[in-house]
Amino acid sequence: MTGDITDGESHATVRTDRPERYGKQLVSHLGRRNGGEWTPDTRSGWIDLAGGRATVTAGEGELHLHLVAESGELPRLEEVVGRHLVRFGERDGLTVAWVRGGQVPT
Repeated sequence: MTGDITDGESHATVRTDRPERYGKQLVSHLGRRNGGEWTPDTRSGWIDLAGGRATVTAGEGELHLHLVAESGELPRLEEVVGRHLVRFGERDGLTVAWVRGGQVPT
């Protein structure tokens, strides 16, 4: 990877009745390739991705996603993480809307 990994950031808040289940599933699935770990005690985890890192945190009724990557990698990583989560939560109608930079999603 070239450049500073902190060049870009993106956040998403996904509303769901099962945030911990989806967080654990996402970390387990995407973490197989480059590494990742879910910590039940903190209800959070991380995923190393080619070109960046995602952190996943289960809140009350929502799953928080945070990507840090080279700016040029953000669109691809948003698509990868979002596509997998939407597929896992298809039955629950999950949607992922990314917000770039320091803005916090609502």
